[in-house]
Amino acid sequence: MAAGQNFILDLTSVLGSAAVGGYIANRLRQPVLIGYLVSGLIIGPFGLKFLSEVDRIKPLAEIGVAFLLFALGVEFSLAELKRVKDIAIQGSLLQIGLTIALVTLLTSVSGWVNTPTQGIFLGAVLSLSSTAVVLKTLTERGETNTLHGQVMLAILIAQDLALGLMLAILPALNNPANLGPALGAALLKVLVFLAAAIAAGRWLVPLLIKRIAETESGELFLITVIALCLGVALITAKLGLSIEMGAFVSGLMISEIDYADQALAKVLPMRDTFASLFFASIGMLIDPHVLMGNFGQILGLVAIVMLGKAVIILPIVMNFGYSFKTAAIASFGLNQIGEFSFVLALVGLQQGFIDQNKYFLLVGTTAITLLLTPAWVRFSGVLADKIGELPFLSDYLRQFRDTKDLSLPEGFKDYVVVAGYGRVGQTIVNILQEQGHKVLVIENSEAGIKRLRSEQIPYIFGDADSELVLEKAHLDKAKALAIALPDPASTRLLLKRALELAPELDIVARSHQNDEIDLLTQLGAKEVVQPEFEAALEITAHLLATLGTNRSIIYSVIDRMRSDRYQSIRRERTIRKQQLDLSAAAPELNQEWVTLDTTSPLIGMTLAAADIRNLTGVTIMAIHQGDETQYYPPAKTVLSAKDRLLAVGERKELSAFKDLVRGGCIIGEGSHQWVTLSENSQLLGMQIADLQRQYNLRVQAIRRHGKLDYKVDGAMELELGDCILLQGEQASTDEVAKLAATDD
Repeated sequence: MAAGQNFILDLTSVLGSAAVGGYIANRLRQPVLIGYLVSGLIIGPFGLKFLSEVDRIKPLAEIGVAFLLFALGVEFSLAELKRVKDIAIQGSLLQIGLTIALVTLLTSVSGWVNTPTQGIFLGAVLSLSSTAVVLKTLTERGETNTLHGQVMLAILIAQDLALGLMLAILPALNNPANLGPALGAALLKVLVFLAAAIAAGRWLVPLLIKRIAETESGELFLITVIALCLGVALITAKLGLSIEMGAFVSGLMISEIDYADQALAKVLPMRDTFASLFFASIGMLIDPHVLMGNFGQILGLVAIVMLGKAVIILPIVMNFGYSFKTAAIASFGLNQIGEFSFVLALVGLQQGFIDQNKYFLLVGTTAITLLLTPAWVRFSGVLADKIGELPFLSDYLRQFRDTKDLSLPEGFKDYVVVAGYGRVGQTIVNILQEQGHKVLVIENSEAGIKRLRSEQIPYIFGDADSELVLEKAHLDKAKALAIALPDPASTRLLLKRALELAPELDIVARSHQNDEIDLLTQLGAKEVVQPEFEAALEITAHLLATLGTNRSIIYSVIDRMRSDRYQSIRRERTIRKQQLDLSAAAPELNQEWVTLDTTSPLIGMTLAAADIRNLTGVTIMAIHQGDETQYYPPAKTVLSAKDRLLAVGERKELSAFKDLVRGGCIIGEGSHQWVTLSENSQLLGMQIADLQRQYNLRVQAIRRHGKLDYKVDGAMELELGDCILLQGEQASTDEVAKLAATDD
């Protein structure tokens, strides 16, 4: 009885501290799993000692891992798995093999190990990445279905398969004569298990789930799903393979049947509950005394491991035809040491491959890399962009950012660009085509491209937020852009870069969360659609019609709600919340506060009259006036002396804005208009000075290849695709606009 009470007390302590830690992490705009890890450290045997033995909750923690992988298997269907099978199998083998080889070489040369066998063991430990932490981070960020998310998960799943082989052959490393038979036996186990799983998934599991569902008993359905998940995981554990492998395969078994969504919905609450126990248990393994006593050495190991794994993974992913940015995000997301390396390290300690001191160093290094993973994933996209812009690397990396494939009819123009060909993108394309409009789809999944090819829809294969891809899309010839991407960060970046190439383009974007509506609108989207709000509006419209409300009144009400960005049905957002929302988007956006001095020509003007985005390319996200800060200020906001403006844009755009603030650009006089030179324009080859003199206007800025040049050289000759900002009389700018588009 006392043991049972102690267990309940331990469980309550872990769940309670995880809830508190997760809440604090959420308030600090950090992933909740960091809160779980830190809470485990605080209450664990090396902290306040509320829980002195980690083994008491270890079984429950393993259930959390099983549910995590089961849910992934349900969502990660066989069709998706086939799409990334090359990188999953060949890429993972390369990554594991290279890691083991390099670690063996470096540790042997440096004298950190006594024998090559010990080096091989350390290489195996370091080759694994964390499926649980990476999956949790991607899920929180809504990136499991992105291209880099699919690549990362494919490699992680293959590593989990390899873990079983490592555990099987590890004891044989001390006796090389047994290595071949041990490896053969492990491979045989894997093949037999997979064959049995495929057979069960095709004939047995669908029939079983169908019969249980027919009972219409929710609890019976849940119990069956749990039994399937844990049962298959137990089988793989008994075979000497990883429980992760069994749980993932059990999820795949039901991923293609009609009841997959119901099974997933039932398991998700349990997954999140038990997963918190798992992450807390990892935190309990961190010994602060060991960390502090060997801080310099552990910090060096963390840097070497995370940089080294990223350097290994990056070229492997690029070699499979993925863009540099996708490869960079994947390499930064997989450069930690996996939580199941703890298992290998413990076995290695028992087998004599490492001593007690090296074991503690490995545990400390692993724990820190796991803590750093969410931050790495969050900032990896920005870091990839910064690396891609380095002068000595940009030309070389350009080939890896290029589009893999494109299909554009000759003379194609006046089309709508649709970024993303998922369920939303496909619906948009179908409706537009039914109404006789031309479309161009940008998609980065092979499965999507196959559908586009078979349906003979013009497409570009590549990342929609890539500058090179957008250049190939010729946005200056498009009528509009619809953004239907699953990744919020890519949506923001695409919106910003699209307006750099085509400042007058009409863009409609899908908002993934309520918090993004204002941000995307402020960045220049003409319309931002929030799926949940739209569903609510349509349901309400039907109800109002049923209640006898006039159709014209219904449409008027709904149009008003859409025009004010759903403000009337959104909960009031505090200044603090708006600030946090903007800070969350900061990694993808260059920001700078600029103060208006008393001589600025912007004083007394509204944001609309100042035309700041047209003139410089930057977006004003906030204005600090007096003691108040207004986020996402409306166009009617009047600027005053000493106002501080938060501007977002590229470095050159920010420089142009500061020049505008100082009076270096004429505003408020005549007409401002961006025009783009087409292939038939008679302005091609004309010097800017001649254009200004002949038509009595001023070229205030030029965008070439998406880059803003505010210091316009009169001797510069105009090229195809140049986008120039004209300032002058309306008649003059209209005339030049016509000449830019035609040779007539």
